[in-house]
Amino acid sequence: MGKFSMTSFIWQQLSRVPPPESVDLIGKTVVVIGANTGIGFEVSKHSALMKPARLILACRSKSKGEIALEKLNKETGYETAELWMLDLSEFSSVIAFADRFEKECGRLDYLVENAAVSTKTYAITKDGFEQTIQVNCLSLFLLALRLLPTMIKTASEHSTRPRLVIVTSEVHFWSTIANNPNGLLGGHKNIYKTLSSEEYCNKNFSSRYFDSKLLDIFFHRALDERLGPTSPVVVNGVNPGFCHSELLREASGMSAVYMWFMKKAIARTAEQGSRQLLYAALAGAGSEDDKFRGAYISATQISEASDFVLESHELQDKLWAEVVDILGEVDPRIDEIVKK
Repeated sequence: MGKFSMTSFIWQQLSRVPPPESVDLIGKTVVVIGANTGIGFEVSKHSALMKPARLILACRSKSKGEIALEKLNKETGYETAELWMLDLSEFSSVIAFADRFEKECGRLDYLVENAAVSTKTYAITKDGFEQTIQVNCLSLFLLALRLLPTMIKTASEHSTRPRLVIVTSEVHFWSTIANNPNGLLGGHKNIYKTLSSEEYCNKNFSSRYFDSKLLDIFFHRALDERLGPTSPVVVNGVNPGFCHSELLREASGMSAVYMWFMKKAIARTAEQGSRQLLYAALAGAGSEDDKFRGAYISATQISEASDFVLESHELQDKLWAEVVDILGEVDPRIDEIVKK
């Protein structure tokens, strides 16, 4: 696809957004991460209107989650949505969520991993990783891998094709890793640890969110490759576009002024952004599932990721191996899942 220019970005933002996908979700289970606000809440609303047997809103804040649950009930009439606590800044919370899901839910048809942070402040989680890297990447990867056996089991028992949707972004084209790979890859044996180091972040922190979205794409492509073309689970990554949300709430000064102008000029609504996620989760279900395997979805169509992604298979394998090592130390179940 080459370079993703500002002109391409603006054109894509101003393009018409098709109506949301809608299918029959009766009997099915949907989990939406980061569901209390913005795009995640809108995905939950659309899902509720399709009447799934279970709709789980995974949120970090109980108070905000309860408000979202009440609002969803009022706006859709769907009364059985569930609020589950999930703090992606703590691996222990992710493991507890997965353990609970395995015990209480025998089925998972759609897992939409939407949550993300974009921060200007360097901070290390109690697990030892920079917060953006853990929240936007490692914790989502951990949850995906832990719930994967349930999705495979669901496919076998119900003759369905569950989908795992990881929300990424077009900003992966502008990652510092992609634009200056030798600056990170040259001599560094552990990329995730390097990305979490204060030394690296001090030099490259402005691209932190961009970097995390690039890592998300490498992960979903690597997972899809290892599942193989006959897997009953379809994995893809989706770009919702630039939308009105709380993601940029830390912007200040001239950056805040610039973002205010951009939002006024070209930002999509959160509901329009949610249509991209629904397309990734629901489009072609049953008839065209294979088209969506490992796909990067943007502008409501299957697109190509950056040339850097397409040309960096060796790096993709290295990142996968690192993720498995890191998460295997956090949760012994990961090694067992990956081997299967």
